[in-house]
Amino acid sequence: MTDESLPQPYVPADQSPTELTAGAIILGVLLGLVFAASSVYLALRIGLTVSASIPIAVLSITIFRYVSRAFGAAPATILQNNMVQTTGSAGESIAAGTVFTLPALLLLGYSLPWTKVAAIALVGGLLGVLLMIPLRKSLIVKEHHTLKYPEGTACADVLIVGEQRGVQAKMVFMGFGLAALYKFLNSGMHLWADTPRKVFERLMPNGRRELFGEIRAEISPELTGVGYIVGPRIAGYLFAGGVLSFFVLAPAIKFFGSAIPTPIAPATTLIADMDAMQIRANYIYYIGAGGVTTAGIISLLRSLPTIVQALVGGLGGFKSAGDTSTLRTQRDLPMMIVLVGTIVLALCMIVLPQIHINVVGALLAVLFAFLFVTVSSRITGQIGASSNPISGMTVATVLLTALIFLAVGWTGIEHRVLALSIGGVVCIAAAVAGATSQDLKTGFLVGATPARQQIGLICGVVTSAILIGGMIQFLNNAATTIVARNYPGVAVKDIETERTTLKDGHSYRIGHLYEQTGNAPAGKYLIDDAGAIKYVVDPGIGGREETDYTGRKVTKLDSPKSQIMALVVDGILTQKLSWGLILIGAFLAIAMELVGIPSLPVAVGVYLPISTSATMFMGGIVRWLVERSTASKELSAAETESGPGVLFSSGLIAGGAIMGVLLAAFTVFGWDASFNFAGKLGGIDENPLVAIIIYLALLALPVYWVGKRTE
Repeated sequence: MTDESLPQPYVPADQSPTELTAGAIILGVLLGLVFAASSVYLALRIGLTVSASIPIAVLSITIFRYVSRAFGAAPATILQNNMVQTTGSAGESIAAGTVFTLPALLLLGYSLPWTKVAAIALVGGLLGVLLMIPLRKSLIVKEHHTLKYPEGTACADVLIVGEQRGVQAKMVFMGFGLAALYKFLNSGMHLWADTPRKVFERLMPNGRRELFGEIRAEISPELTGVGYIVGPRIAGYLFAGGVLSFFVLAPAIKFFGSAIPTPIAPATTLIADMDAMQIRANYIYYIGAGGVTTAGIISLLRSLPTIVQALVGGLGGFKSAGDTSTLRTQRDLPMMIVLVGTIVLALCMIVLPQIHINVVGALLAVLFAFLFVTVSSRITGQIGASSNPISGMTVATVLLTALIFLAVGWTGIEHRVLALSIGGVVCIAAAVAGATSQDLKTGFLVGATPARQQIGLICGVVTSAILIGGMIQFLNNAATTIVARNYPGVAVKDIETERTTLKDGHSYRIGHLYEQTGNAPAGKYLIDDAGAIKYVVDPGIGGREETDYTGRKVTKLDSPKSQIMALVVDGILTQKLSWGLILIGAFLAIAMELVGIPSLPVAVGVYLPISTSATMFMGGIVRWLVERSTASKELSAAETESGPGVLFSSGLIAGGAIMGVLLAAFTVFGWDASFNFAGKLGGIDENPLVAIIIYLALLALPVYWVGKRTE
């Protein structure tokens, strides 16, 4: 493609307006940290994140405009606003890559210190930025007319509109405030039920109950916002998976299993005594995991021609990356930085005790990272970052790594940590590469300097990695419960030197089981001096015990994607897996693909609790109603992606998630009891109908009214 056939950027190459400034970097870092924190919370809850580039761009334009008017400063240029969104967008992508993989270690009984999370996030994030540098000219410039990068193009349109006539971030702030207030009243003060539910069942002549299904909805602002942004189609697929899970699979398991007088593995209790949530935890969980894993691999196989094309283009990009250009808009960081930086990062994986990957593992991580950085960039160019199958790439990485380890006999407990660490580095690199590609596309259209954008991305990666490491450890500790358990005859061998003292004054040693031993699952335990298990330390991320030994109740963070990674690694290396249930899910995914139904969102819906997908579906319905009412108005991509409803929903996500983090902090410090009204309102706080009415009045209707606005 010749330079003449390329579009001229908004800011010509022969002009050099202010771009890389301390103010732009600082604002980008601060906004990036806010959206990174909300993305961590969201990814731990539902295994999904949403792009933060456009909300950050809108906020940047508004904040800089206010500062200019209030203090008489020079107005910010479009390139400064682009630098803010470029720097800030790194946080959301690192959050996704980190949360999808590393919490799996907690589920396998290992500790997960924040330093380990931060180190892997930093290495993976920097790899994603560096490996995209030689690919930029090939993918962003030469294939401009082929790879549209929809979010990047829409963000460029938003920045140009903001430069010409301004945009308002009022909707983001309004959504943030409403969500924070709603979340505090609902999940903090417990003035109404946060998860209304209805069980469909009947009492049989033998005294047992026949289950027909169960519907529940976690009526939170962040899930409503996600549903609105992803739209009715994806939200509908997710809810369809929930309906399949709770109205087909659960009643079928209950119907056929109730007459069986003994527990069926992997459960240890009778099916007749289980409710829908227990059936999900013991059986549907594995069916959903099989479906999600298979759907991810199918999406990757479908992209095989793209992968081959991306690899060829990627290698060609490396060959031409050393070319120097006098044009400001085509100037990347030097190729020497890419090569030296990649080598240094590989060495960091080997020598840093927080990561401690061996030489073979480091080579695999760099190899898989280059492969999936290239694939991720090309796929986001075609279908957008929101549809980028990052989890599929990560499953493929973890699966291939575990199979290689199995072939060479590396099946020890340390090799599971190694496989997940490699998967974490690759997942983060691929996620960052997808977001970086969108940012570079935005820069290409507005006339930014690529090298300066790449510096901004590095700043965003470094700060976000540190925050995310601390966030994951904090949220896990806040929702961790200690529950009395007794497993006679089970010996815990890996015992820490430190002891812990409970509120009853008894002191216990801390031990770990890294695979199921007898009836005791892998996990962290408190043991007495004789070596007997007395308590299980159930992690806040991926755990299932919501009531502590003190009676304190918490809300666990499901972290659905990391649970799948744990299942894949543990199942292959220990060769202990509920293959029957896994294969049911796998063939359900294949059957859906054969009849033309996208299997991945439906499989994710099967895997998630229906309480999650139901609320997202309600957000999708609101978006559908808004689109019907505004169908006569022709809107551009930028107007759609930065419309009042989308910006308001972005605020709902951020406000609800940040308040969720604050409420977790209140719980840690014991402040929550002072404003908790649960059980003190005469049953109103437990009435599902009251909860639904309040949700519709305070969340659904405001989103609809705001979404109908055109400016």
